[in-house]
Amino acid sequence: MTYKHIRRAAYVPVPGAGLTAEYRALPFPEQWQDDLLRLCNEHRPEGARPLRTVPIARMNSVLQTLAPDLVVRPRSNRSSGEEPDFWLYAPAHLPDPLPGRALDGLLTVWLGNLCPSDPAAVRATLDTLRANPPQWQTEAVQLLDCPTTRGGTAAPLPRQFQLAADHVARRIQQLGAYDTGAGRLHFRAVPRGPREQGAELMSQPLPHEAGGTTWWFSVLINISLHTVPFSPLPRLHLHTGIRRWNTHPRKDGRLRLAFGRATSVYLLPRVPWLPGAPASDRHAITKLAWRRDGQGKGRYDWTAGGAAGMLRRLSLSEPFPEADSILADPMLWFGDGPGTRAAVVHSNHMGSHKVGHGLMSHQRSEITEWAEQALPEGLVPAPPLERTKRGSGKPLNARPKPAASEKEEEDIRKAEGRRGALAAVLSTEPGDVPCFETRLLWQTRALREEAVAAFVDVLGLKGDGGAGLHSEQQYEEAMPGAPVLLTWDSPELSVRLRCLPLSGGLPDDLPIDPSVRPKRRALGEAVRTRRSAVANFLATDGATAEAPGLALVEIDRRKDFTSADHDAKFAIRLGCADAGLVTQFTAVPKQIDGYDSVSTLPHRTRSAWEDGLRQLGVRVNPEHSLGKALPAGLRYVAVWMVKKRKDSRTGLPRHMPVAVMVTPGESAAGRAVISGWDHERRKWISYPEFLLRLTRWAEIPQVLDIPAPRVEGSADVRMPSPWEWRQDLEEQRAETSRWLGHVIRSLRGASTVLIAHAQNSRSHWPWLQDGRVVSDLVEFSDAPAERLDPDLRLVRVRGAQGRETPQWWGLNPKDLPNGLPTGLWCEPETDGTARVFYSTTEKPAQFQKVAVSADKLATRTLQKGKRTGQLTTDSRTIAWNPSLVEIAVLGCHEQSGDDAEALALAMHQQRQAADYGAALSLPLPLHLAGKAQEYVLPTMGEEDSSAEGPDAPSGESDEPSLTLGGEDEVVAAESVL
Repeated sequence: MTYKHIRRAAYVPVPGAGLTAEYRALPFPEQWQDDLLRLCNEHRPEGARPLRTVPIARMNSVLQTLAPDLVVRPRSNRSSGEEPDFWLYAPAHLPDPLPGRALDGLLTVWLGNLCPSDPAAVRATLDTLRANPPQWQTEAVQLLDCPTTRGGTAAPLPRQFQLAADHVARRIQQLGAYDTGAGRLHFRAVPRGPREQGAELMSQPLPHEAGGTTWWFSVLINISLHTVPFSPLPRLHLHTGIRRWNTHPRKDGRLRLAFGRATSVYLLPRVPWLPGAPASDRHAITKLAWRRDGQGKGRYDWTAGGAAGMLRRLSLSEPFPEADSILADPMLWFGDGPGTRAAVVHSNHMGSHKVGHGLMSHQRSEITEWAEQALPEGLVPAPPLERTKRGSGKPLNARPKPAASEKEEEDIRKAEGRRGALAAVLSTEPGDVPCFETRLLWQTRALREEAVAAFVDVLGLKGDGGAGLHSEQQYEEAMPGAPVLLTWDSPELSVRLRCLPLSGGLPDDLPIDPSVRPKRRALGEAVRTRRSAVANFLATDGATAEAPGLALVEIDRRKDFTSADHDAKFAIRLGCADAGLVTQFTAVPKQIDGYDSVSTLPHRTRSAWEDGLRQLGVRVNPEHSLGKALPAGLRYVAVWMVKKRKDSRTGLPRHMPVAVMVTPGESAAGRAVISGWDHERRKWISYPEFLLRLTRWAEIPQVLDIPAPRVEGSADVRMPSPWEWRQDLEEQRAETSRWLGHVIRSLRGASTVLIAHAQNSRSHWPWLQDGRVVSDLVEFSDAPAERLDPDLRLVRVRGAQGRETPQWWGLNPKDLPNGLPTGLWCEPETDGTARVFYSTTEKPAQFQKVAVSADKLATRTLQKGKRTGQLTTDSRTIAWNPSLVEIAVLGCHEQSGDDAEALALAMHQQRQAADYGAALSLPLPLHLAGKAQEYVLPTMGEEDSSAEGPDAPSGESDEPSLTLGGEDEVVAAESVL
């Protein structure tokens, strides 16, 4: 089937049509500001910085939980130039969602939470506030009409992102039930937090029987507002998906939750919680997380953004559910029944679930087309995208698909190519036959034997290298300096594999001293100790940092260690890097609790060797098929912001930009030179050397001013930076701009495409933001925008994270199920002026058999295979859909002959490297830059082991929606442990 068009679940306003909604709106009571700040600051700890804004996040969280019909907005930041906004919104036709009695009760508890140490001061402040209450107003809000930026891009006002989506969600809810063919779905709205964008609808729980057990899930519809570069119209995206529920307690009689992560719980009260408030048909949402009391004991309890105490002190119409009761007997609270209903979200961290993720393309299109009936007048579907006419979407050296009879010959050709590429990387003199020496650091015999066989297969070597000549005792007794050495010779290079058991406790738990505080300091000391031990182990075996080598390391999964903090993987990677070795990890084979890494051992070890060789620069560059439409010898340079947050494993924040260059080679095999930017020496160096140097650049030589925990409402909150700890975000951006300037100056004199990832880099390079960019210009820091250098082009790639690109499907012209075609897609009728394009790729091999007509909600008739004509259900199927990747050519030189569509097609082809088993989520240069962050592992330098700082807060976890194991996001085909 050849598809000519694809549809997006995206909707644009008709110019001039307008879409207005009437709201009841409550302004934030600015008249309370001084009294509230006085209450907070007079009772702050001695030496603490005074608050400059009222900490209102807890109040907002409780409002969103207990009054779900409200749209709660964050307070406007006047200092940053934001326009004044209201605090609370509710559609004008609804009854008062927050009567005076309810607001007064919330206010009383909130003030007590702000100042628990002085009840008299709380009462006095409360009396003052009651004397001057805020007043609801009627506000007509224009939901989609908005100004445009200097670059011609729509610039919606902050409140439009929430209100426009909420308006459409309410209209969809009014459609009534959706007929699945096997039943009817009834959707309810789910409130979104003040810092969240968009709206969400969720169906009632649906059962799926598997193995005599009932598993539950719901259907989701998400609505969100977005912009596209250079388009004056905003657009709404509709996303459909699955949310699965955690309903099966463990053997200890309680639900398993993800430790260290917050878990969402959806609540549906039968009567309003707030006295006097009207009934609502909306869910409420709160979170459960592990909390410790003053005696060090822990339990799961409500967080609601830190508002658990407020919830307990409120006088509610109906008791707020106890967390322990829900965890001990989830089905008592689940589904239909008396009183409040509650459902706990399932995530991958909680184990397996018998309902697969996501919906396939045809069912997506059906639900989306039903929801489109609710669109208000003046909001229409974005036009279908057309396939590019610039040529084939495949690179010249596309991944071959040999017939079964030709597969052996093709494998031989690939192995010869790897040996040749490896020889080219290692050669120092023309015509010499280099020696490739690598290490296998093993723990189990099964993996060792399989790894040796895979190594022979990947490089196409003759024989076993002498593996069969050594006894098991010799393998076990091998030690650094006296390994079991396997050798091979080939026309291109000689090969030596040093097999060493990973002994001396090197792969065991990191020895974290519980008496050392804070915990991250203890972790840092454990990392340094293990790092040094690994480096010494390898140095004794003759490893040096003179030329990068490779070590394949067998290690347990993270969950097999005592805790994630005890995982030795990154300490081993650092130690190997100190010894001059890049690393590739592969899991210890085992079969336990449904986990099976034994049956996949041949595939895993082969993939691990292939990935390790790629780190050494053995890669195939996709050769574009555009001929003279692109400059000869066009280079690709990708920039990536490595971000290690404060809640990363080491507890140390780290922000550092990296750059990777792919320079096409002259060989017909598509070999390319892969380089990384050395910011210290301001030069390009080989990719493996670059990876190893990253571990040293990521060191933090001095930690004199570790930022304190962020206190809500406090001023001058400092953030981490690439090279100086005491820099705020603006200083980070300035540092990034200086770094970018050095990189770009190094590129002059040769045609180059500079590639950046929108979601990854725009916070530190604001020019990439839709609201800033102007075509064919570039801007760094506070300097005025300037034209691109004559040899430079700028391309921004955006993926589906945050639902920033819409869901999509191919329009089947034969009235058959809508599918998932591959290609580069363009807006229709742009007269060659388009700058924004869209890339889709095929499903990877493991999902090829998933039918595009798969139905999660009803039985269907099989159309192919031995069971043609029989009924089947697809509830267990993982419904995997490739992302719609946006490629925006932000800058080029059309007056000099550049073709933006040709540049976009080259980016699309860069996602199809022949040495990967599946298409990449990003163009190859961006993929390589992103992979480099595995080597940026922040640790304190030895001289700073005494520096202290706050323990890292726990993260959050909700049902995944945009990752593999969720719905959309394509993950790179490299094996990652």
